[in-house]
Amino acid sequence: MKTEVKKEEQGMGQGIPRQLNVLLRKYLQEAGRKNRYPLSTGGLTFDNLFSDRMLLVLAIREGIPFDFFELLQKISPFTLNQWSEMLDLSTKSLLRYRDSKRKFKAIHSEKIIELAEVTRLGLDVFDSGEQFRLWLETPNQALGRQKPMDLLHDSYGKDLVAGELTRIDQGIFA
Repeated sequence: MKTEVKKEEQGMGQGIPRQLNVLLRKYLQEAGRKNRYPLSTGGLTFDNLFSDRMLLVLAIREGIPFDFFELLQKISPFTLNQWSEMLDLSTKSLLRYRDSKRKFKAIHSEKIIELAEVTRLGLDVFDSGEQFRLWLETPNQALGRQKPMDLLHDSYGKDLVAGELTRIDQGIFA
């Protein structure tokens, strides 16, 4: 799988992607049972999570558990401070979520899912997490000379960044 190879190149090994997939399946199975949503999670992975929008709605409503967020944070190019800013939560609040093993509220879960989608796209497009991070920090002509990172604070900006990543992946350069 292309994404897993890139994660290995980043020095994260296969452990984190595998853990992320196992945790995702467990979490969504519990949410599906609770909400009576027919769910086949056998082949569900982080890479194909985003193809089932109803499943994403379920995940958001249930709340993302901190342990899933923590693994996601490890594969993403975002620092804890950047996550804190994008989620509009203090780092102290994030640490309280960790210590209490709480699930994030729906508003924060939705943002986590959005940033997870951008992370997945970026890791698929770029050869390394470092190249992806550099792209996020570089002003982009196609995005109005804005840094992609600066656009990730809201859904519309996230859509612009995701669209640009998709165009890059398809070889379409503005």
